[in-house]
Amino acid sequence: MTAFKKSQKSATQILERIRESVDKLNEKIDIVIEIQRHGQRNSEAIPDVLDVMTLLSLPDHLRKTAVTLCKIGQATADEVSGQTKRARAVESGYLNQLVLMGYVKKERRGRKAYFYVEKEE
Repeated sequence: MTAFKKSQKSATQILERIRESVDKLNEKIDIVIEIQRHGQRNSEAIPDVLDVMTLLSLPDHLRKTAVTLCKIGQATADEVSGQTKRARAVESGYLNQLVLMGYVKKERRGRKAYFYVEKEE
C-alpha cells in the first residue's frame, strides 16, 4: 500500500470518528430540545433532581429511561419498556440503577414496583 493510500485511509477513519461524535452531540441536543418542549407543554418542568445537565451526564441508556419516566410520571418497568421498546427486565435494571443513584424513587404496591421522580418543592 502506498503512502498516499495509507494517509487517505487514515483521514477517512478520522473523519468517520468525527462524524460519529457529531451524531452523538446531535442526539444530546435533540434530548435537550425535547426536555424543554416537554417542560413548556406541561406546567411542571422536569424535576430539579433530573435537570438537563444531570440528564446529559447520564449514559445514553439511563438517559432514555429517565426521560421516558419523566414523561410518563409514575410507572412500572413494564410501562417504561412499552415506551422505550426495550425488554422489561432491561428497563427494570436501569430503573433500579437510577434508584441507587438517587434520581428516582421506588414504591411497592402489592406485587408491582412503581418508579417516579420526586418533585422538589
